[in-house]
Amino acid sequence: MMVLPAPAKLNLFLYITGRRDDGYHNLQTLFQFVDHGDSLGFAVAPDGDLSLSPALPGVSPEQNLIIKAARLLQTKTGCTRGARITLTKRLPMGGGLGGGSSDAATTLVALNRLWQLGLSTEQLARLGLTLGADVPVFIRGQAAFAEGVGDIFTPATPPEPWYLVLHPDIEVATAAIFNDPDLPRNSPVLSLQQRLSLPWENDCEALVKKHHPEVAKLLGWLLEYAPSRMTGTGACIFASFGSREKAEQTLARAPEGTHGFVAKGCNISPLFSALQKIDAASPPSNTAT
Repeated sequence: MMVLPAPAKLNLFLYITGRRDDGYHNLQTLFQFVDHGDSLGFAVAPDGDLSLSPALPGVSPEQNLIIKAARLLQTKTGCTRGARITLTKRLPMGGGLGGGSSDAATTLVALNRLWQLGLSTEQLARLGLTLGADVPVFIRGQAAFAEGVGDIFTPATPPEPWYLVLHPDIEVATAAIFNDPDLPRNSPVLSLQQRLSLPWENDCEALVKKHHPEVAKLLGWLLEYAPSRMTGTGACIFASFGSREKAEQTLARAPEGTHGFVAKGCNISPLFSALQKIDAASPPSNTAT
């Protein structure tokens, strides 16, 4: 069985620059990975069978992005192989950490290898985009400045601090935030260099705090310790620290009922670091004739 990480991402900033005629939003955001997330195990199964265990509560197999990703890969390539997939779920649903998208990306990357399909990173990214706007950034595995609907990427190398990520034990529906008439949609379109030189903000934060006082309360608490903001459409918030010890000390003081973790920022996805280790440990192919 091949076991691979499906890391979380943080939106270090998020600006909504307009709404398109098709209802989607144009945005500018800076993605960075952290060395914490779900884990997925993959084993080849015969006859095209796909199974996932354990099932996620309240999510049917047809709705699960892991199964959807595997079926998409089968359909687009004509592959007749199947897979037994196991999931260790660590990331909260509706937290803005990209857990479902990361699971889908790891599934596409892993099964492309196990099924020996030979698709390129860009081919996998195009498939991933049909599953969700965040999936391609996980497939490409590089911290990036994303524009458009999240499909135009510029590689980026922001600092890699220690992060404290806190979750107030609620879910925020992304669709509800983007469909809310009070969502700001008029941030200026700036270059990456301009964005990096300005204070970083999240255009969704005020709206989420308005509808979810738990987020507002927790963010107010964390702001006492470090500059803090929300990732994605929430509900998770985060702050950066100069050392793991300071981040863990702050986590230990978190309000009762708060879930959280400390993780290192990574400009190269832990998924690709794991794949490199697998490749390095693989025996060389026999080239004798």
